[in-house]
Amino acid sequence: MLDDRKLQVLRAIVSDYVSSQEPVGSKALVERHNLGVSPATVRNDMAALEDEGYITQPHTSAGRIPTDKGYRLFIDRLAGVKPLSVAERRAINTFLSGALDLDDVVTRTVRLLAQVTQQVAIVQYPVLSSASVRHVELVSMTPDRVLVIVISSTGKVDQRSIEIPGHAESDLADLRALVNTATVGATLSEAAANLGALSGRVPAHLTAPAAQVTSTLLEILGTSGATRVVVGGVPNLTRFGDEFETTVKPVLEALEEQVVLLKLLGEAAIPGDVTVRIGQENPYRELQTTSLVASAYGSDGDIWASLGVVGPTRMDYPSTMASVRAVARYVGRFLAEG
Repeated sequence: MLDDRKLQVLRAIVSDYVSSQEPVGSKALVERHNLGVSPATVRNDMAALEDEGYITQPHTSAGRIPTDKGYRLFIDRLAGVKPLSVAERRAINTFLSGALDLDDVVTRTVRLLAQVTQQVAIVQYPVLSSASVRHVELVSMTPDRVLVIVISSTGKVDQRSIEIPGHAESDLADLRALVNTATVGATLSEAAANLGALSGRVPAHLTAPAAQVTSTLLEILGTSGATRVVVGGVPNLTRFGDEFETTVKPVLEALEEQVVLLKLLGEAAIPGDVTVRIGQENPYRELQTTSLVASAYGSDGDIWASLGVVGPTRMDYPSTMASVRAVARYVGRFLAEG
């Protein structure tokens, strides 16, 4: 374990390198930070930190930069995640408060995270075990086509277009009443089970169109629980500068893989806590030049999904961790109240 003074030097190196993106020398540390020791002592501390693998010298005669191990110690020794200011909390709440439905919430959350952290934001669609069907609508589009619309209690809207040749408005009204009776107020799985038992209660002249509507509704309800990931703020990767070919290109390719992102976010499983994976700690080679800061969101211990950001290992960890945790809490609260 490092003594307090060496930890102070490491914190100073991390702080300066994050802000300047340039290797940090002992002279600069003494000038910028009130370390209370001589430059010679700082040089000795830096040599000890380098020997133990917490910092490294990228070029001869250059200053030092933190290693993944150094960032990890820096994060582990943070005195908790710093709270956001009143203005920051108000800005997050205002940004989300105008959301119209679940898609809008996810879209706004991605934009918000990318904006406040200046990193690439990743938000997983929530899988709400308590979500229920609010309404099913059947809308005649043409004499032969009908639009099937399902609205869930979260405000999520799914729709499919199907063919029902020569349908009458009265038939649609009867079908609408039947499927709403079977589904409204039921959870997605309960609604699917109720629809499966609906065939015995359908009038003979509606058997064929009812089968099409029921099949479409089962398809919609089945995919509503499937999760996916939305990515935003990719232009923030330009902060990698000249490292595009070696760093940014592989990251972009990894960000296109939904399965990779879902597994990556899957480790952030506890609402309120923040998970940080630094460089080589990431299990995916393409992302080992980056860090992930993530948190789960939900309500009353019910985890719905995760969100987070991916960015350079030299990111501002205290601010990023605070922002990710705050946004996760606000999203969970917002969806629970909705």
